[in-house]
Amino acid sequence: MGNSMNRHGGGNQFCGRTRREFLWQTGGGFTGTALAGLLGSNFFADQTVAADGVSKFENPLSVKQPHFKPKAKNVIFLFMYGGPSQVDTFDYKPDLYPLDGKTIEVKTFGRGGRKNKGRVVGPKWKFKRYGKCGKMVSDLFPHLGTCVDDIGFIHSMYADSPLHGSALLNMNSGRVLSGNPCLGTWATYGLGSENQNLPGFVVMLSRKGGPISGAKNWTSGYMPASYQGTVVKATGTPILDLAMPPGMTKGVQRRLLDNLNDINSAHYAQHPTNSNLAARIASYELAFNMQKHAPEAVDFDQETDATRDLYGIDGSRTDDFGRKCLLARRLVERGVRFIQVYSGGAHNDDNWDAHGSLERNHGIHAGNTDKPIAGLIKDLKQRGMLDETLIVWGGEFGRQPTAEYGKGTGRDHNSYGFTMFMAGGGIKGGVSVGKTDELGAHAIEDRFDVKNLHATILTQLGLDPNRLSFFYNGLDQKLVGVEGAEPIHQLIA
Repeated sequence: MGNSMNRHGGGNQFCGRTRREFLWQTGGGFTGTALAGLLGSNFFADQTVAADGVSKFENPLSVKQPHFKPKAKNVIFLFMYGGPSQVDTFDYKPDLYPLDGKTIEVKTFGRGGRKNKGRVVGPKWKFKRYGKCGKMVSDLFPHLGTCVDDIGFIHSMYADSPLHGSALLNMNSGRVLSGNPCLGTWATYGLGSENQNLPGFVVMLSRKGGPISGAKNWTSGYMPASYQGTVVKATGTPILDLAMPPGMTKGVQRRLLDNLNDINSAHYAQHPTNSNLAARIASYELAFNMQKHAPEAVDFDQETDATRDLYGIDGSRTDDFGRKCLLARRLVERGVRFIQVYSGGAHNDDNWDAHGSLERNHGIHAGNTDKPIAGLIKDLKQRGMLDETLIVWGGEFGRQPTAEYGKGTGRDHNSYGFTMFMAGGGIKGGVSVGKTDELGAHAIEDRFDVKNLHATILTQLGLDPNRLSFFYNGLDQKLVGVEGAEPIHQLIA
């Protein structure tokens, strides 16, 4: 893993240049992807060639050593698609209440463009103190309020875009343009997965559909396709087209797969930089194993009534998201490295994008998710799993303190300052870092970019965010950018 993850300094000089630089500058016939294979991506470093010239493969998701001792082994990212309002959830701003309905000067930038003034929409819910830390939490989240001593809040996040499509890509991949590997891809590229019978990176979508830009949010980008996210359902058939065709037996399927792998491996030996072929070979094997293991993972019959109730399963409001959170815990138990769970579907009314009625919108989505998320935290804690499981909560941005339309109560997008939280996985509980102004409009103290969030997640996994790299287009590409980024040290226990 060393060469593919830390290419700085030393080794193999050609005319004063590194081998990588020499090949890049002289190998005009090679693409960046080909060079990534030649210069040591984890998948190709794992291959061996037998005497007959046929490549023998290890799973690209086989476990790899971290840079240093990790505090978290797995990540569950609870993505509140659409952008929750920080001032109505966890960022208490008492000065906003008396300003409700008044027009004030405040600079904003969202879907409605840049503005210098706006009519304040006061918070629509009261806040209460919870836990030993005394954290103020909105009445939207009474269940999560009981977990605040295990949560670290970041109140000074900012992002690069106030528009959903680019903001989602920013939060998922660190870039506002498509085609780059996402966070789950970087985690599985760096560490692999502890379970070779299930995907290393799993995505669960709302039953109302996925987010804007779809699979671009869980793509492997310029990395081998083996590292992309796999969409899994928490009910019914977990993965579509996984079952064997009628009349097919396991033995016949195994022989067909072996013959296919022999042909593909022989071809790969002649074309060792074809990452798509390599990923296809690995995916066939993974799919074969998943036919047995994926249905078992979503079988909740083993769970007690108390556990099901903890997640709100069978509740009219909480069943759907509760099942996803419970499945996330079961996947973590089975060694899946990175799990992303979306709250919010394809259309505005189905996600947290509260342009119209803030009360209706956030009331629905908080009511659907509050108990399941609190249940996940409590369940992991009581099983002794929270210490090694990092939970991340948040959306692609926050919302403005002012109304977007006429007399409406909706809020426009706000990427200047918003709230996210983390729990478990070596994160300090009962703390809040950073600060927005008195209106909750701009991050003003200990401001943290999305790159800082990503750096924190990688650090907790035992990966140095400034060393984890993949060579592409002449650069050691990194999740945190070639310029690098620091983790949020105030959150790390």
